[in-house]
Amino acid sequence: MPEVNVEIGGREFQVSCQEGEELYLISAARMLDAEAQVLVTQMGRVPEARMLLMAGLMLADKTAGLEERLDKSETRASQYLDELGELRNAPAPEPKRVEVPVVPDNVTDLMAELAARAEAMAAQIEDANVKE
Repeated sequence: MPEVNVEIGGREFQVSCQEGEELYLISAARMLDAEAQVLVTQMGRVPEARMLLMAGLMLADKTAGLEERLDKSETRASQYLDELGELRNAPAPEPKRVEVPVVPDNVTDLMAELAARAEAMAAQIEDANVKE
């Protein structure tokens, strides 16, 4: 069984762990050390047992907060998945009918004739202005 030396709150500890769990142990010890350093900074030197207890409680408090957030996130994710399932299983919406107005041929013919007359009148006015 491997033994790992870790430092928590400025104190060295030798801890045994299962084969292959050394990195997890070191990571956990670093987290505990970070909390212990906060205590040492705030309170100075404290007895080992008290430091470890308080650092452990601080980590437990953070863990409880994260678990609560995780539960809420899982609930929201479940709701989103349910809603997504409902949307996927819902029948397709009815296509919208769009009516495009059609201009009757006689109106377009009349508009073309008016445009031709307007152009002819503009040409006549232009010719009259050039002659003057």
